[in-house]
Amino acid sequence: MKKIELLAPAGDLERLKINLLYGADAVYFGGYKYGLRANATNFSKEEIKQACNFAHNLNKKAYLTLNIVFHNEDMDSVEEYIDEVVSAGIDAFIVSDPFIISYIKNKYKDVEVHLSTQNSTTNYEAVNFFKAEGVDRIVLARELNLTEIKEIIDKTKLDIEVFIHGAMCTCFSGRCALSNYVTNRDANRGGCSQVCRFSFKTDNNDFTMATKDLNLAHYIKDLIDINVRSLKVEGRMRSIYYLATVIGAYRKIIDAIYNNQLTEEFLSREEQILSRVANRETSTHYLTKEADLHDQYYTGRNEASNQDYLGQVINYDENQKLIKIYERNYFEIGDKVELFTPKGDTITFIVEKLYDEDKNKIDIARHPDNIYYIYLDTDIKIDEYSMIRLIEKRSNNND
Repeated sequence: MKKIELLAPAGDLERLKINLLYGADAVYFGGYKYGLRANATNFSKEEIKQACNFAHNLNKKAYLTLNIVFHNEDMDSVEEYIDEVVSAGIDAFIVSDPFIISYIKNKYKDVEVHLSTQNSTTNYEAVNFFKAEGVDRIVLARELNLTEIKEIIDKTKLDIEVFIHGAMCTCFSGRCALSNYVTNRDANRGGCSQVCRFSFKTDNNDFTMATKDLNLAHYIKDLIDINVRSLKVEGRMRSIYYLATVIGAYRKIIDAIYNNQLTEEFLSREEQILSRVANRETSTHYLTKEADLHDQYYTGRNEASNQDYLGQVINYDENQKLIKIYERNYFEIGDKVELFTPKGDTITFIVEKLYDEDKNKIDIARHPDNIYYIYLDTDIKIDEYSMIRLIEKRSNNND
């Protein structure tokens, strides 16, 4: 049985590397044209080639988004653009326009075409139609339940991709016009201003209609059992800590399922990690029931900034037993922390010795973006892009 794919978002080259090193099987990202995340950094021609090379050297894949709603003005150079990025090594395009599908499939037999969720595909007849047009995979709309997804797979036998984590659209997948009407920025052409997260003034209270984030960690085995091909994480504009944490957690869950090692205790720990990394609350939305008021914020919300991420590891001096970190949040002597690596290793310890950039002994690391050193005696290999997060503040420790 072919193992399910874990697909991760990349807003730039660093995020792409983080995702792949932390366990993603493939990454998707936007190029310098025609993607739906115009506000992300996105990838230049040279960066697309670098991204493909990095992924392929790890025996992993790189997918490019080409999923805007095309207008006449967009057609002038799209064929040339496709030719350029195919030569850079792209494995698949995520598309929504019928012409783009036919152009790629007629000219590049070995390059896959994945139909974007932007197309709002919700039934097996539509899937069979696009299958006949040469589409290799469908990214289903997010408004389907588990039974509907299974029926689509059973009746089409096509590779199906579903979203499992990240932000949700308030409007139906691929059909949003709010941004265009309110801010004159077209969400379907890469300009989404996230109007659904605005707070609107009313006579009595501020009104909000934002959705909670999606989290299907508890249902990964169910999705594997019905033969979903790819599990997709949203978040091309998320932080490297968020991506490392989310992709790392889902990698562990997926591997535990295939190795028959998934326990309630194991799953509970990973779900707790996932719940702490994002500012918004999460929900399963449509997968097990009709979405309702409990899946959205109708009367305001509290999005407290996450302070768990303490820093990114730059290197580890095995002789001096010092971790060199680039600090992101305040921490101090006595805090209980966890170091986690791209390979899945974790080390939980109390910060006992702390030094500033000049290796002067200090008690508190209070300045984000500064360099600090933490003493740790370990035989575990601490790779580049390892990170440290807070487990428990000193005042709450029993030590």
